[in-house]
Amino acid sequence: MGDEGTAVRFEVWAPHAERVDLVLEGTARAMARDEERPGWWAVAAEGSDGTRYGFSLDGGPTLPDPRSARQPEGPDGPSAVVDHGRYAWREPWAGRALRDAVLYELHVGTYTEEGTLDAAAERLGHLAELGVSHVELMPLCPFPGRHGWGYEGVSLWAVHEPYGGPEALKRFVDAAHAHGLGVVLDVVHNHLGPSGNHLPAFGPYFTETHHTPWGAAVNLDAPGSDEVRAYLVGSALAWLRDYRIDALRLDAVHALRDTRALHFLEELTAAVDGLSEELGRPLALIAESDLNDPRLITPRGSGGSGGLGLHAQWNDDFHHCLHTVLTGESQGYYADFAVAPLAALAKTLTHGFFHDGTHSSFRGRGHGRPVDRARTPAHRLVGYAQTHDQIGNRAQGDRLSATLSPGLLACGAALTLTAPFTPMLFMGEEWAAGTPWQFFTDHTDQELAQAVRRGRRREFAAHNWAEDDIPDPQDPATRARSCLDWSEPRREPHARVLTWYRELIALRRARADLTDPDLAAVRVTYDEAARWCVVRRGDLRIAVNLSGADAVVLSGAPHARVLTAWQPVAAPGADGALRLPAESCAVLVASG
Repeated sequence: MGDEGTAVRFEVWAPHAERVDLVLEGTARAMARDEERPGWWAVAAEGSDGTRYGFSLDGGPTLPDPRSARQPEGPDGPSAVVDHGRYAWREPWAGRALRDAVLYELHVGTYTEEGTLDAAAERLGHLAELGVSHVELMPLCPFPGRHGWGYEGVSLWAVHEPYGGPEALKRFVDAAHAHGLGVVLDVVHNHLGPSGNHLPAFGPYFTETHHTPWGAAVNLDAPGSDEVRAYLVGSALAWLRDYRIDALRLDAVHALRDTRALHFLEELTAAVDGLSEELGRPLALIAESDLNDPRLITPRGSGGSGGLGLHAQWNDDFHHCLHTVLTGESQGYYADFAVAPLAALAKTLTHGFFHDGTHSSFRGRGHGRPVDRARTPAHRLVGYAQTHDQIGNRAQGDRLSATLSPGLLACGAALTLTAPFTPMLFMGEEWAAGTPWQFFTDHTDQELAQAVRRGRRREFAAHNWAEDDIPDPQDPATRARSCLDWSEPRREPHARVLTWYRELIALRRARADLTDPDLAAVRVTYDEAARWCVVRRGDLRIAVNLSGADAVVLSGAPHARVLTAWQPVAAPGADGALRLPAESCAVLVASG
């Protein structure tokens, strides 16, 4: 497609329409049925990068293209043609696999005060120095208004214009790759936002056959679902191909209601694996799942005998037991982990899940399925101490740094970054950011805005929070409070915490024992009453004292050498006993 305009094929799936018009730069022209693809309409017309267009169904209003790659005036405005061939990429990117990765979750709208992809790209040097391998971007699809978390996107092929649009995403990915960083993009297939969603006008994208917390389910198994599945798969492949994204994080896959023999996720993984082979670089899918079902991350087998083939999944069990160990909280889903928190941590580190068929008091039933440690490498599970959900869905969006001492934060970092799982950090965690990360919205529909405001307050009032203490999601100050303060890493105590994170990540890269994928090889000893534990990873010992007093920790490694420690410690003697200061940790290597 050239700048002067060439023939562009415009097409849309609208199976119930009797007439479809392309509205190109304000001029309507009839589209013809595609005889080879039932329900599809197409027409060739002159256009170039930036040409505005939309579709009118049966003489109705002009609607944006469901497959629009750009919405320059927001989700309700006209679509714009995007010529992906115009962008001049840097040197070819060979890709970066998830094996041995360290992920860093980032929200473009609050990573900097500017809240744009270009501004975030200017901070990528910090991440390269930190030592992470991949930047995980929270959702970028367009939504009404300027600021929000991104989980209410409605144009699943486009980039939110206030963030910079498609070209800015390409510049960001290019800059990340120049720093040696892979890019993961969070995508939402399980629902669309409540405002600006025009898909139902085009066809059966949703079905009343199933319901989710957001209403009617995305149609993955009812009549018309072939095209809906193709729409979602096509969107996923477009991110990986057109933007050179390295992996996708799939939001809440447990809410994908699909009763077909070939599950949507298996279809998606097959398509992504095929594209990876075609492009000659690694691509991956990372699921967020509440199921504790290892079949999600079990490779696909012939005849459907294997798993769904996802390459990794978030592991909330690790977060929950670590959070309970660090904070002592026991409300809600933390209750199961608070009974014996170090025992819960030990089980999760050695078996993958805590709930692997055990009773969950929070759910009132058995939950999960055991991980086959012989078939499931540990790096297929993503472990973290903090995420956008676990911070932002607290009433005041308070991070661990709001209540924990630097020593306990250091302990949490040590356990996360030396765990057998693929570690993930949430932006600002690496310097114990003092800023909260709160729930904020910018709904242009005032009735919706008020409903969200009331719902948020009602939800937390049930947990004994005063309504006046719940930040107003629509108040611009809520988003402003959530922006990182980039002056913090240069001053204490933040600078010391940042140095500790850098040391731990460097150690993870230098010591193969820390990326050993064998869960069965992990050993954990602990003293629940004294609040200490030692995690064994090959020749390494990660010793952690969570108590408020000095403790004698049995390292199990006589005369071990201290590789790094939060507080100065002497090497253990012949009996392997290590004296650790209160709220501190150390990493040791067995001598000999």
